[in-house]
Amino acid sequence: MVKRRKTMIKVIPALTARTQFGQIVRRARENGDRFIVDKNGEPQVVILSIEDYLANVLKQPKSLKSLQKAADKRGLSSMTERDIDAEVRRIRKELRRAT
Repeated sequence: MVKRRKTMIKVIPALTARTQFGQIVRRARENGDRFIVDKNGEPQVVILSIEDYLANVLKQPKSLKSLQKAADKRGLSSMTERDIDAEVRRIRKELRRAT
């Protein structure tokens, strides 16, 4: 999990968003920065990390929240993609043996 510092919200013009998009995405992902993109002085869109979006914007069903808490307690939320792939292969192998 990425360490987060205090969230920074910065208003940027659309031209800056267009010319520095890669850097903006990196800052949103790594630092949790949020950006409001304006055009002609009017706010148009918000750029934030997917983690920030899922935690603060998207309404998750209670069942999903309880599954996430259970995964956190068991240490499963820190599994890498490689760990997950290995676990899937292991379970598929077990299932093939059982049939």
